[in-house]
Amino acid sequence: MKIRMILAMVAACGVAFLFARLSVAQSGPAGPYTQDQAAAGRSVYQTSCATCHSSDLSGREGPQLAGANFLAQWGDRTAGELINYIQSTMPPGGAALPGDSYRNVAAFLLDANGARAGSQALTAVSNVTIRSVASGQRPAYLQTGGGPAAAETDNSKQGKQAKQEKQTPRGITVEGEVKNYIPVSDAMLRNPDPADWLMIRRDYKASSFSTLNQITAQNVNDLRLAWSWAMQDGSSLGNDPAPIVHNGVLYVNNAGMVLQALDAKTGELIWENRYGTNAGSPAMRGITIYGDNVFVTSSEAHLIAFSARTGKIVWDTTIGDRSKNQHSTTSGPIAVNGKLIQGLSGCQTFGGEKCFVSAYDAKTGREVWRFNTVALEGEPGGDTWGGLPNSLRVGAESWITGSFDPDLNLTYWGTAQAKPWMRVSRGSGNGATLYANSTLALNADTGKLAWYYDHAPGETLDLDEVFERVLVDDQGQKYVFSAGKTGILWKLDRKTGKYLGHKEMVFQNVYDSIDPSTGEPHYRNDIVEQRIGEGVLGCPSTEGGKNWQSMSYYQPGNRLIVPLSQSCLEFAAQTVDKTAGAGAGGGARARYFEMPGSNGNVGKLAAYDVRTLREIWKYEQRAPFLTGVLSTAGGVAFAGDLDRMFRAFDANTGRILWETRLPAAVQGFPLTFTAGGKQYLAVTTSNGGGSPRNVPRIVASDVHGPDIGNALYVFALPDRR
Repeated sequence: MKIRMILAMVAACGVAFLFARLSVAQSGPAGPYTQDQAAAGRSVYQTSCATCHSSDLSGREGPQLAGANFLAQWGDRTAGELINYIQSTMPPGGAALPGDSYRNVAAFLLDANGARAGSQALTAVSNVTIRSVASGQRPAYLQTGGGPAAAETDNSKQGKQAKQEKQTPRGITVEGEVKNYIPVSDAMLRNPDPADWLMIRRDYKASSFSTLNQITAQNVNDLRLAWSWAMQDGSSLGNDPAPIVHNGVLYVNNAGMVLQALDAKTGELIWENRYGTNAGSPAMRGITIYGDNVFVTSSEAHLIAFSARTGKIVWDTTIGDRSKNQHSTTSGPIAVNGKLIQGLSGCQTFGGEKCFVSAYDAKTGREVWRFNTVALEGEPGGDTWGGLPNSLRVGAESWITGSFDPDLNLTYWGTAQAKPWMRVSRGSGNGATLYANSTLALNADTGKLAWYYDHAPGETLDLDEVFERVLVDDQGQKYVFSAGKTGILWKLDRKTGKYLGHKEMVFQNVYDSIDPSTGEPHYRNDIVEQRIGEGVLGCPSTEGGKNWQSMSYYQPGNRLIVPLSQSCLEFAAQTVDKTAGAGAGGGARARYFEMPGSNGNVGKLAAYDVRTLREIWKYEQRAPFLTGVLSTAGGVAFAGDLDRMFRAFDANTGRILWETRLPAAVQGFPLTFTAGGKQYLAVTTSNGGGSPRNVPRIVASDVHGPDIGNALYVFALPDRR
């Protein structure tokens, strides 16, 4: 059973296959496979890997599939056992792969772990021990982020593809100009025009609430498609677009690093900039507009300013030190008082640069301040990592855009878990591993820490608390609400960080108690006493009771409407290679199953009273929700799901008022705006993603959808006659 769990995330996500023929000689005996088999393995899963294992096989949602950690798990087993394991588990809940796919997949894994191709074809009865042919040394193209073109000849299929990629037009590919552009000021961001949608989740408070009320609970059933726009396909990393609108112009970032400006009323393209060469780059969660520019981050952690009028690049800043890390980002910045405040991911390399939240001058891109999210030896909180040396303290990413209180001049950010995921793998003991899994309140001018609150001290099951911080004012009090993968809604005083209450929104059993005074949770003893290779059961799973899909503060009803998911897992820690330069990865293997009491309903949408945290209403369904929630003064809440349904719910009762089925999974951040005095509703369909998409492939494998279909859909009420 333990062996069958080792590559469970391979089953959940496929194997990472950005791969090419080695261009350097290798020592040792030839492997029991041919180069053609390895190349075929790449083509079978070329769009599936990065979602869970990253493009270099270093691990993301799933375990590492190249390097010392893979060899530690599989080195003493045979290539035939590897084939049989993959064949028995992949794809989860789906039809078997055709022909020689499984043998080709295994051939790729051998090749990516330093084996040398030979003339003998790999078969399912191969008794060659993996360690005898594979060194565990990842080839150069995996270590440096190179791709097939670097190692293939121009006469190969990959070489031809590389040539085509080089010939693809870049930069401004459609010239145009936004007429009558109005620069966006600080005052406009603090008090946004209801007609606009200037940032992810609409405002500094991350409310995802609009005061527009032309579309109401009474007439929403009359919504019709006004226009649509096909978006760039091509990324398996996860596309969660969050378009913005200013003065009748809609700006949208696509997969493959394509930024576009569209007439928000008609869908007419105004300008387009294909600003990068990474066709596998996902659409970032959020872009923002400030002054004369639109600001976008790339998956390689570049912060880029584009002219909002023409789409031309104004400046391009690299975040962090590339000599120490291959940093990444998944969400864009917020603009505050002349600065852009940005989070960071990709900080899991031992000995590398730590993660941080940082601010940049909006005019020049120059870094103004940074706050390191990992406490080091000798610093406040540095003693919470169980004596680990600084080189082994990794994780604590800030991969979701924060919020801002102009009155307190504080910006609020969530952080992810310490890595490796499980305590026994990372060796941190029972320490809190600050500032992982925390809410950080930072001075927006200096980055100085005002306060922090640790939601999950010493988190150990990949249940991070990194998501949006929603700021709510009620009866003269200032609150900050958040919810993480445990599905617990946290209520804090946003001036001081004092714990004020919590609500378990889905079934959870990882904590056996939560202190009623401080909110500090206590893990079950068997979780605390975990051992390498032994599974522990927990609910929710890494899909998260709550994930990146943002909640909405429905102001008229003083309630939070939250998209939730219901699944559980068995998690088993693995030994992790802790040498400098190695990636921490996940350090665990997982098995997923339905949550008890859910009746097979993975998706849940529910409303909670801000004052009492009481659940007001709930709606449950088989498919998980894959959009944030948008609520409006018209009394409607909108949300979309994996099963391609986009629905309007009564914000007061949860009753379905309207629905439409779109061509692909409804995924991203819905928004509403006006153009020409008329209210519109926009949402994206997207493909790719991490746990919120991959876990349901196992738990709810009967929910099907296409692998393409990224697009933008805009709805409106019919014109009155």
